[in-house]
Amino acid sequence: MAGEYRVYLGAYTGADTAADGIQAATADSSGALRCEGTAAEADDPSFLALAPDGRTVFAVSEQHAGRVVSLEVGEGGALRELTSQPTLGGDPCHLSVHPSGKHLFTANYRTGNVVVHPIGAGGVLREPCHVVQHSGSGPNPQRQEGPHAHQVLPDPTGRFVLAVDLGTDSVHVYDFDEDSGHLALRREVPVRPGAGPRHLAFHPAGDRAYLVNELASSVTEFGYDRLSGALEPGRTLSALPPDYGRTNLSAEVVVTPDGRFVLASNRGHDSVAVFQTDASDGEFRLLGIHSARVAEPRHIALSPDGRVLFAAGQRSDDVQAFALSPDGELTPLGDPVPAPTPVCVLPVP
Repeated sequence: MAGEYRVYLGAYTGADTAADGIQAATADSSGALRCEGTAAEADDPSFLALAPDGRTVFAVSEQHAGRVVSLEVGEGGALRELTSQPTLGGDPCHLSVHPSGKHLFTANYRTGNVVVHPIGAGGVLREPCHVVQHSGSGPNPQRQEGPHAHQVLPDPTGRFVLAVDLGTDSVHVYDFDEDSGHLALRREVPVRPGAGPRHLAFHPAGDRAYLVNELASSVTEFGYDRLSGALEPGRTLSALPPDYGRTNLSAEVVVTPDGRFVLASNRGHDSVAVFQTDASDGEFRLLGIHSARVAEPRHIALSPDGRVLFAAGQRSDDVQAFALSPDGELTPLGDPVPAPTPVCVLPVP
């Protein structure tokens, strides 16, 4: 079918799930998803990233002794493991690739550190070249007893690298040296104590960023200075209905390619909140909250053209696709598609 594209699904593996690695799927031009089985066996590949040239997929192995894996994308979307390297930390939960394609950044949740791996020709991972250790804690004794790096990503220019730490209620902004692969702390930006920041996404214009706070179930808008890496906090909005009083953990945040909408997932309320970046009054505001139609949507992702949203149901073993309208409405595209323990969705252009 014309307009088809590949989708990879990261998962948790083990005795209590049917997942045995990274799953392969195909989406058609309408967003309808067709799962096709295991693309590569792997241990707890809970987060995935694509190289800029589209020829390599990188995956964490979210285990006590963390590792990262590079996999070559072959004919028909098959994945072949190329290399594996340690992350010098425990339970790596996020990774990203520098725009140059020459370095991989990984966040180790349990140990609260961030590691850099050089990427050689053909997607081969080299030994770690730098590691930075976060320190501190937050007011939540169960989740913030120490640092917990939950995300690390380069800014759109590649000059700065940002690491979001749930345990210390902060975003670390690093200068990045492309020659050495080293990170140098430029500033540590605090957020509200107990908010538990998890992930951040940039506006396509590069002048704003949106931070989802897991423990506070909210999204904060920041102004971003691409020349200095400075983050200036703006409005923080709840991702939940005002009358919802049960436990919820917000999980992922994405920004549409046109920059008009920000979407965040909720685990507990099992929903997707849609925000408008520039309302008629010029303010960041909540448009609506929609059922995710899956249980515990740990991850959401947009199709390459931004018109379809995928929500991965970790607890319900399925993925739901939605059409995203020009006015920010989400409409389900059929029923959720079965997939074992999906926790990351990687659409491939």
